[in-house]
Amino acid sequence: MNEVHVKKGDTVVLLTGKYKDKYTKPGTRRTGKVLEVAPKEGKVIVEGINKVKKHVKPRKMGQPGGIIEAEAPIYACKVQVVCPKCDKPTRVGSSFKEKGDKKEKIRVCKKCGATI
Repeated sequence: MNEVHVKKGDTVVLLTGKYKDKYTKPGTRRTGKVLEVAPKEGKVIVEGINKVKKHVKPRKMGQPGGIIEAEAPIYACKVQVVCPKCDKPTRVGSSFKEKGDKKEKIRVCKKCGATI
């Protein structure tokens, strides 16, 4: 079973690649929201990052074809989760929280200990 440290809806920062510092001021990092996760391939699709142009053929009568921009998947090891509390890139840990008579597994920030 392949596990990825990010989930859909997480805010992530890019660590490597050509999109790391694109469209940002020097010293700041490019962040985006995770749109999709493919754990079998170990890839994620991040909003506004790794945009590619796709040539689309019209499929139905009257539907226009053309060139559209879409986000392409990137490897999950190239992104890091941003903690919503301390607003810094961090590693993700796990701990257990008691909920009634059951234990629930939650994700926590390794820097400040807040739940993600």
